[in-house]
Amino acid sequence: MFPKFIVTWLLFLPLMVSAQNKSDTIIKVDGKLITLSEIVINNKLNVPSFITRVKNDTTFYKAFRSLRIVGFTALNDIRMVDKKGDIKASLRSKIKQIRKNNCRSMQVLEESTTGDIYDKNKNFNYYTGEMYAGLFFTKAPVCGENNIVKGREFSYEGLSGMAKHKQQLKTLFFNPGKKIKGLPFIGSKTAIFDESMADKYDMSIDMVEYNKTSCYVFTIKAKKSGVVIDEMTTWFNDKTFEIVARNYTLSYAAGVYDFNVQMQVEMTKVGDLLVPSLIRYVGNWKAITKKRERGIFTATLFDFVK
Repeated sequence: MFPKFIVTWLLFLPLMVSAQNKSDTIIKVDGKLITLSEIVINNKLNVPSFITRVKNDTTFYKAFRSLRIVGFTALNDIRMVDKKGDIKASLRSKIKQIRKNNCRSMQVLEESTTGDIYDKNKNFNYYTGEMYAGLFFTKAPVCGENNIVKGREFSYEGLSGMAKHKQQLKTLFFNPGKKIKGLPFIGSKTAIFDESMADKYDMSIDMVEYNKTSCYVFTIKAKKSGVVIDEMTTWFNDKTFEIVARNYTLSYAAGVYDFNVQMQVEMTKVGDLLVPSLIRYVGNWKAITKKRERGIFTATLFDFVK
């Protein structure tokens, strides 16, 4: 949990640049112009400390890793569509993850499919499905996992070619805003808080209520092309500074692939753990050796057991 930082107007006076209107104020922090709503100003948020915590946040990634150490039930809806939006393959299922003796296993309670979502060996024919399965499905017990993220480096050891690129893109989709090492043409463009990216985004902070929780809402919007994260809105609990929800849009066209992805993630608490309770994805990918994929999926998670 993060403390609530209080500062006086003296902190803002040297940084104040201009105002969009009578109620908004724009300040400069580490070379970045940030618009503050009147309610944020009145609440006396320490903006530099807030930005530092947003930049260094690991709770979003940790929440996904925490799914490996809890039990839950999930409703899964995966749809592959053509360029007209018509469904050409789909999977709907209800699964239960059981955590026992430091291992997790999965029970399929219900499942229905259409089209060629699977091959004859029941492997996904689509890498959108593979990405989804890597998050929520397991064919055999997996043991010895944890949700530790401090000091953890993303590793792609043993992977090469398209398998490596798919894993790197999955890292980008579920840990946006951080630099992704080794991702061709893209890696440094994902680090939205780096000095080199400061003039590419408009940033703002407001206060709203989200799912009955009072939140600071931090929004970034691209104002220049050549970026990967087009827009990202994150709701932070104004008392604990944990992420309550995040919506983001990613897009890029590179030599080996292009993609356009929209994500929506909502969080919930399981004891002291933060975990995703709703994940929505709409996106299309084109890899140089693959046909373009257009996919939509929704995961609804509930009945968590710690």
